[in-house]
Amino acid sequence: MPAAAREPAVVVLGPGALATARRIAARYPGAQVHGLASRIGSAGDDCADVAYTELGVHLRDLYARGTPIVALCAAGIVIRALAPLLANKGAEPPVLAVAEDGSAVVPLLGGLAGVNVMAREIGEALAVAPAITTSGELRFGACLLNPPDGYALSSLEQGKRFVSDLLAGESMRIEGDAPWLDEVRLPKSPAARLAIRVSPDAWDGSSDQLVIHPRCVVAAAGLDGLLDDARHVEDGGSGDGAALRIAERVRAALHVQRLAPLSLAALLAPLDRMTDASLAKAAESLGVPLRFADAQSGEALLAAAIGTPHRVLNAPAPPDRNIALAIADAPLDPETIGRKRGRLTVIGLGPGDAALMVPAARAALTEASDILGYETYVKMAGPFRAGQRLHCTDNRQELQRARDAFELASTGRRAVVVSSGDPGVFAMAAAVLEALETSGNAQWAAVELEIVPGVSAAMATAAQAGAPLGHDFCMLSLSDNLKPWSIIETRLRHAATADLVMAVYNPVSRARPWQLDRALDIVREYRSPATKVVLGRDIGRPGAALTTTTLGELRSEQVDMRTMVIVGSSTTRAFGRDAEREWVYTPRWYE
Repeated sequence: MPAAAREPAVVVLGPGALATARRIAARYPGAQVHGLASRIGSAGDDCADVAYTELGVHLRDLYARGTPIVALCAAGIVIRALAPLLANKGAEPPVLAVAEDGSAVVPLLGGLAGVNVMAREIGEALAVAPAITTSGELRFGACLLNPPDGYALSSLEQGKRFVSDLLAGESMRIEGDAPWLDEVRLPKSPAARLAIRVSPDAWDGSSDQLVIHPRCVVAAAGLDGLLDDARHVEDGGSGDGAALRIAERVRAALHVQRLAPLSLAALLAPLDRMTDASLAKAAESLGVPLRFADAQSGEALLAAAIGTPHRVLNAPAPPDRNIALAIADAPLDPETIGRKRGRLTVIGLGPGDAALMVPAARAALTEASDILGYETYVKMAGPFRAGQRLHCTDNRQELQRARDAFELASTGRRAVVVSSGDPGVFAMAAAVLEALETSGNAQWAAVELEIVPGVSAAMATAAQAGAPLGHDFCMLSLSDNLKPWSIIETRLRHAATADLVMAVYNPVSRARPWQLDRALDIVREYRSPATKVVLGRDIGRPGAALTTTTLGELRSEQVDMRTMVIVGSSTTRAFGRDAEREWVYTPRWYE
């Protein structure tokens, strides 16, 4: 049940459901509680892990991404919210409705993705009996159409007919090795007409069989012509044509051996082709993970990746001879096959409020095996699931942290380096790229590298104030740890001369108590004392404070290292509709 294997989103509408939500989330390490932002915050012990603004939109987004949903609200609310998306029963994630007080657990969607298994798990956690209504599960104690990890159902439609016959009173027998069926209450008879056949062989279309394929086959794409031939396919450089050719060859090899494509557990390729996009796309087309071994021919790849106690088959004629197949006696765990390509993702957490973290950053954290960063930021990135490794370092160890991340990722792990704000703004993205450029390490170069943007402190502060960055602006850091102060002064003068709005990072610290005053003196040579200035301290975090002042009134005592200083241009203005709020903005035009 691939969808149910993901950590669920436990969705609540108000604080009254938080206690029940936490009990459910504790059952699934890594699960997060999602709360309505207008009723529940996203910071503090009594708040949600993730804040959302509209329930229906949020539920549909989770559903579309395949995230299991446990909604602590009326079942009707969930049904109406998801109704426009209900189409493919075989592709839907588990969706459950749970009473706020934990007195009822109702599986709604995802019968083929393990929703009833989840219902029983949640019922056990809450000490209530789940309201399971699926006939097959009530009769047999399991869903035959949802085999466990490592197995795949050959035909859903045939499976439905088969279960229908069993419910009508037919008996059945089991052909093949299926230990997990021993616990299922099935009407067995050795002479039965119906049979559950557990085999990697392709289904022959027999209406008397429910065929379940163990994922026990590995296909190895060797370099004796196949990959080089595939790369010559014209596809505009996208790799799609080559990927199609490789996937077609694998399917052809399976067909020759009368093996079902669903029995495939992994695609194997030479280690020196780890960065070949066509291989990754071919594996995606085949619906299997891609693994690598230090060999060139198909048989050598299989021997290096999974050893020799397996039956190895070669397709009998070119060009499919370039594909070698190995068949095991039981399902294979892809994690034990060869090496996988590691991934390093550099993310920005935003200003601190979980609601302002971009979904791609949260997804990277969820999938990560290792999280690296300054300890304060790593803690902000939680909660974490069991098994995730945290690597906390001092804030001044950026390059070493980047090197450590590449070392982890080059072994096949999924590493995430965290920054606050945006990783490309005075943060870790530059350090990661510098480490890669200067390393000369081929294994690091083979790592899949991604940089995910975040909401910077400047953007978060500007949004709270209005739109002071509405016209041309620049970002400057007053820290001279990595550049001389003379460069900072030069840039301040140029920015002030150009009449740019300035977003100032690292304005002052205990080690640099004089630099902000010096910077302000420089800016005052070019700007009027009435120039608007916005101070944003800890925006997006508990205790956030926003202050609007002027360049003439601003004093360095009002600022610390956690303050973002935005100095307006000559056109930046402010107005207030009432005594409670003043808006600051920079028009998009000049007079």
